[in-house]
Amino acid sequence: MNITVTLTNKEYKALQAALIDPDGWIQHAATEKARVVTNRIIDKLVEHCNDNDLGIASGRDAQIDQAYDLGIVENLAEAESTEE
Repeated sequence: MNITVTLTNKEYKALQAALIDPDGWIQHAATEKARVVTNRIIDKLVEHCNDNDLGIASGRDAQIDQAYDLGIVENLAEAESTEE
């Protein structure tokens, strides 16, 4: 998946003053956040499956899908739009 981040020229120049590779830093920040949240989701899935005597999907991608399918986690943007 590709996500585009739009910065003003001023914002990018500011990052260049603090970072050798602003693009790499942004990529790392996003992937690290995803890694941390993935681990939290899988921990919740394992606990839920153990508590309810359910099989756990094989592989991290499948486990994330299973957590969504079981309602253990939800897409926050979708949940917020349904509340409005």
